[in-house]
Amino acid sequence: MSRFVLHPTPIAGLVAIERLPLGDARGFLERLFCADELAPAGWTGAIAQINHTLTAEQGTVRGMHYQRAPHAEAKLVNCLHGAVWDVAVDLRPGSPTYLQWHAEELSASNHRSLLIPPGCAHGFQTLSADVQMLYCHSQAYAPQSEGGLHPQDPRLGIPWPLPVHGLSPRDASHPFIQGDSV
Repeated sequence: MSRFVLHPTPIAGLVAIERLPLGDARGFLERLFCADELAPAGWTGAIAQINHTLTAEQGTVRGMHYQRAPHAEAKLVNCLHGAVWDVAVDLRPGSPTYLQWHAEELSASNHRSLLIPPGCAHGFQTLSADVQMLYCHSQAYAPQSEGGLHPQDPRLGIPWPLPVHGLSPRDASHPFIQGDSV
């Protein structure tokens, strides 16, 4: 029996995942990753890296981050504590949804994850304080392949649910999109 329900989104390869915890009066067990069960959603390789983040303040925006080829990565994003508005932007040239975004609320209580395919940027805004996120990456971090979009780029038009604050200097310095390509 699968421990996941897969929900396709309007962006090809971007899949919202509903985790199905098994619980009783003592608590629950929840599967965060299973290569076999996530293969139909597009996860095809090993996990190269796992990251855990804590974001202390509500309204903080982190992102929009991506890695260019040959280090383009899939990410499985989980919220372990608190809640976020999680956003992916399609950066794949030739895609019918190029430069379009899709967002999902991920929280510890709604048991949802987002599987972000290679070629998409990722970011989130905290909807609560003390948010903890866990990311599974298909590629190790490669600083020479790192890229980013400004989260308030009018070309993207992402309507962050709360006033944006807490941008890191790096995220605030990402340029706005010029022309038709990133």
